[in-house]
Amino acid sequence: MFNLILFGPPGAGKGTQAIKIAEKFGWKHVSTGDILRAEVAQGTPLGLKVKAVMEAGQLVSDELLIEIMESVFVNNKTIKGFVLDGFPRTLKQAKELDAMLAKLGQKVSLVLSLEVNEEELIKRLLNRAREQGRKDDTEEVIKNRLVQYHNHTKPLIDYYKEQKLFKDVYGVGNIDEIFVKLCETIFPSL
Repeated sequence: MFNLILFGPPGAGKGTQAIKIAEKFGWKHVSTGDILRAEVAQGTPLGLKVKAVMEAGQLVSDELLIEIMESVFVNNKTIKGFVLDGFPRTLKQAKELDAMLAKLGQKVSLVLSLEVNEEELIKRLLNRAREQGRKDDTEEVIKNRLVQYHNHTKPLIDYYKEQKLFKDVYGVGNIDEIFVKLCETIFPSL
């Protein structure tokens, strides 16, 4: 089983690329945000837990996120691979993911990071905010999100570099060009 983690700051295009990668290789795209929303919408026991946490204005705990991820892996044993989009976000989550995967006889195969300069990210996010009517996504808010991303992911990048699992891919250009670069990085012999 191939387990790919796709990193990238807000606006880098990781959601778009994760979906394309999953479709190309027959893998499952796993977005924790999408899973949380689906569980809540379906009223599952997990969804009820998540809803209570979110309604209290709190972040979903690392333990609950790992429980969700384990459920995804256990319930999709016939899948050839996974593309994790937006997870892990902290070093603690990365270590817990490794432990959970080891328990299931698996491991992280590769970690890719879409690298996009801050000026381009801000331009993309402001454009997306206009298109989607997100009035609170100002340049100041966006810059703060980027600072938070870099502060939280730097330890993750170092963690995966130490394991020789980390590669970065230049994420500026058109969607298809970036997709080709990602696929060539995942499987250099393609």
